[in-house]
Amino acid sequence: MTMGANIIIIKAVIGATVGVGLALFGVPGGVAALGFTKAGILAGSIAAKMMSAAAIANGGGVAAGSTVAVLQSVGAAGLSLAAKAGLTTALGSAGAAVGALLPK
Repeated sequence: MTMGANIIIIKAVIGATVGVGLALFGVPGGVAALGFTKAGILAGSIAAKMMSAAAIANGGGVAAGSTVAVLQSVGAAGLSLAAKAGLTTALGSAGAAVGALLPK
């Protein structure tokens, strides 16, 4: 294998690692940063504004399966194993592709 090929492989591995890290830690962290927490929706947060808008749009309640409901589920219980597998596959592959294309 040539030195150039080795560098591309190393960059792809680094990109995949970043993608997997984003899937396992970044997505749940982002959901929590919006205000969807284990204890419920954080008062005054973006999540609270989203919940208010959803409740107004639905006549007083948040619809099951809505974006707000799904994000609150993720905030409260974390991602399911299937969601983790899907996100790590997608973001790991995307990270590997992007990493391989980065300049030296």
